[in-house]
Amino acid sequence: MPVVFKNYTSTPGFTPEYERIHRFLLRLNDLEVVNEGFLWGRWEWMFSLPYLDTSCLHTIGIWEDAGKIVAVATFEQKPGDVWLCVEPEYAHLKQEMLQYAMQYLSEEGKVRVLIADNDRQLQQLAAGFGFRPTQEREYNAVIPIGDSLPEYTLPEGYRIVSLAEELDLRQYNRVLWRGFNHEGEAPEAEEKLESRRNELSGPHGDLNLKIAVAAPNGNFVAYCGMWHLPGNDYALVEPVATDPDYRMKGLGKAAVLEGVRRCGERGAKQAFVGSSQQFYYSIGFRPYSTWTWWKYSGH
Repeated sequence: MPVVFKNYTSTPGFTPEYERIHRFLLRLNDLEVVNEGFLWGRWEWMFSLPYLDTSCLHTIGIWEDAGKIVAVATFEQKPGDVWLCVEPEYAHLKQEMLQYAMQYLSEEGKVRVLIADNDRQLQQLAAGFGFRPTQEREYNAVIPIGDSLPEYTLPEGYRIVSLAEELDLRQYNRVLWRGFNHEGEAPEAEEKLESRRNELSGPHGDLNLKIAVAAPNGNFVAYCGMWHLPGNDYALVEPVATDPDYRMKGLGKAAVLEGVRRCGERGAKQAFVGSSQQFYYSIGFRPYSTWTWWKYSGH
């Protein structure tokens, strides 16, 4: 049967169509991680955040072969920036996917596509359509999980706690607000807290892998979210934050390594993070891949 195209549903939320792409992303990286820049955890995190433009969901493109998804062209927050996910044996679809992105996933005629620096085929196709590489890149790092996983220590009075043990939305909101350098006190309006609850509502998230470091006063002062399914040999780190008043104490390191360790207990052999920050390299992560944003500039 020929490969057929369809649009994603216009219905927001964790729908059956959402689950089909979740399973596609799992299958895509089953034998070997080939799409580390857009793992299933990123797909779920995207649907958990308030920034997703749900009015454009129907523009996400899906290619199927005999009812099985083999390729997806998607944005993360809104059209304009595009990720192409395709099974290696269907690489011939990349040209059609680029054309689709240009026509239906642009924003006011502008579109960028993220291309792995080692994907010469897609680079050549993009160049032929008038895309040009930019200085903007996304970096991926990996940490092997095994007996050599670095250890961590906490200052006296600090403790590790998972959100499964203490699901305190105000503390979760506070550490992310302050950890991402917002000024002032974290807003505690019910709308904001409900948004934070939604961030933790994904069907495949596990609160046992959402790790906080609590200070002696009880406040969450560092946080690491992990994405892993039992039996998978890879995990994803997202997000990580440390309260600026508590940095340089090893707390972020503790949160990340505890999360990675727990994923290892469930079968993960490696954990990925979308970053090139020295912080990650200093705690055991290694550079893995670089992807460049290619911008459509016309012929």
